[in-house]
Amino acid sequence: MKEAKVKYDVLTAYTKKILQKLGYPETQADVTAWALVEADARGVNSHGVGRLEFYESNIKNGFNTPAAEPEIVHETPLSAVIDGHHGVGSYIARFAMNKVLEKAKSAGAGFAAVRNSNHFGMAALWGEMATAQGYIGMSFCNTRICSIVLFGKDRILGTNPMCFAIPSSGKVPFILDMATTTAAHGKVEVYERLNKAMPFGWCVDENGYDTTDVHAFQKIYREKKTGGHLFLGGSTEELGGHKGYGLGLFVDLICAGMSMGAWSRDTFVKNDGARIAQFFGAMRLDLFGKPAEIEAHVEEILQGVRNSAKAEGHDRIYIHGEKEVERKAKSMVEGVTIDDGEIKMLEDYAAKFGLEKIAYI
Repeated sequence: MKEAKVKYDVLTAYTKKILQKLGYPETQADVTAWALVEADARGVNSHGVGRLEFYESNIKNGFNTPAAEPEIVHETPLSAVIDGHHGVGSYIARFAMNKVLEKAKSAGAGFAAVRNSNHFGMAALWGEMATAQGYIGMSFCNTRICSIVLFGKDRILGTNPMCFAIPSSGKVPFILDMATTTAAHGKVEVYERLNKAMPFGWCVDENGYDTTDVHAFQKIYREKKTGGHLFLGGSTEELGGHKGYGLGLFVDLICAGMSMGAWSRDTFVKNDGARIAQFFGAMRLDLFGKPAEIEAHVEEILQGVRNSAKAEGHDRIYIHGEKEVERKAKSMVEGVTIDDGEIKMLEDYAAKFGLEKIAYI
């Protein structure tokens, strides 16, 4: 079976059941299942239910303590520092973003720096919590070591994703959700599951040479600290590698620096937590004028981009976030598409935990 479709609610309930079998309390399993299925529903299977094995390994290796509760360790009317105590990343992210939105509602803006967290899913999920209230939102996260800094040899930074979300009066807000590397590591794992060669320019081997051999790269990745992802712009200054590297380093500084947490190099210490650091923010539009007028002006700009001249062979210019919104709408009608790697994983979990196989459409 190359791929299959599953109803959104069915896939969410099944994923929650597996997470609970892995040791997640119900509330943590709820938000994590939602985050994983949202990714698959939006066509971002690098962050979908295929992450379940990664989450299981995090528990086994002492990186994730599923029942841990986040704690506010420093707070002002505008900000908070949160210690996640190595708990569930999506649960901590929702807690932090709710705190940020509380502060933005009363103070106009709110920010939270988080230490000792875990993988939190798509960064867009947390930025969107702000646009849902008509606020500007942002989320950042460092990661396990994945990436080579410009002119470096060792893997010392993460893929370090960031999200900026701005509301508009149109059908969808502007949602920029991106790794600061050419590709998220979850995409490499997708290619590994599917036994496909990676695109050229994603990763280099231990000698710094470009590689498309996903299995050879993953062997290096798991056994050594050399070889890794390239930041946006690649391995030279001529194409802007210093810019992608700067963005990646910025994410570590805003997340780990402001939370007094671990930077990417020092994350994932066996039996001592994943130590992931994050940063969240929200700002009310009325800091800058009348919200309705600002949202209309933002949409006018976005529409101007959409309506600009198209390159040969293309009939549409997309705004960031549109593809995911449209794919989600399609998934809600036709079912969520999961790839054959995810299918095998779910069937393996069904056998392991004595569950009925998931119902495909």
